[in-house]
Amino acid sequence: MPFEKIAAEKLSQSVVQQIELLILRGILRPGERLPSERELSEKMGVSRPSLREAVADLQTRGLLATKAGAGIYVADVLGAAFSDALVQLFAAHDEAVFDYVSFRRDMEGLAGERAARHASDTDLKVIDTIFRKMETAHSKRDPTEEAQLDAEFHLAIIEASHNVIMLHMMRAMFQMLREGVFYNRRVMFKQRTTRDMLLDQHRNIRDCLMRRDPEGTREAIEAHLSYVEASLTDQKRTDHNEVVARQRLAHENAR
Repeated sequence: MPFEKIAAEKLSQSVVQQIELLILRGILRPGERLPSERELSEKMGVSRPSLREAVADLQTRGLLATKAGAGIYVADVLGAAFSDALVQLFAAHDEAVFDYVSFRRDMEGLAGERAARHASDTDLKVIDTIFRKMETAHSKRDPTEEAQLDAEFHLAIIEASHNVIMLHMMRAMFQMLREGVFYNRRVMFKQRTTRDMLLDQHRNIRDCLMRRDPEGTREAIEAHLSYVEASLTDQKRTDHNEVVARQRLAHENAR
């Protein structure tokens, strides 16, 4: 008969499974430092040898990494989502910029629709809290903080959709955005009128989510990203015109 005695699960394996789920669900994020061995063993109610065995297993599989003298961190698992060669290719061609925005419009529209249906009350509080921080940052002359919160706002909606595959895929996409692979987000927030429009669009998305309106949320996100696409098109046209104008000026000065 193909049956065997069931062995009691090792404590270290329970630790592995708990940390795996925290990474999978996006609660533990790439680059995040874990508590000290003593603190972690106390929190999880396991001995240090069991904890060490679990950590060693997770390190072997590339989910955790040790930094000399600094402790244990969640590995940068997002970095492997795209090869360096492909990232450089994205950065070199405008076509990738507009495909990126189009992809975001489709995926985030779906995520927003899911979030309106599946988000918990706490998920919605997180989204609302980030939006209120955006309102505060909006009054500052330097748009850096507002641009950072913009990414956090969108990721919070994706988290609230409760689809772990979408979450990790979109985190990888946003990481490239933060690194300026597709475009400089600060350009989007450079003009006060544009900043006002963007804040209003995020407010509309937030309001639709708070009403738990799936269709309205999708439409608000799609309208927002269509605006981003149009703004990028205008900016690229402006940059091109400036290059031509400088050439004309240099020619005139040389005559």
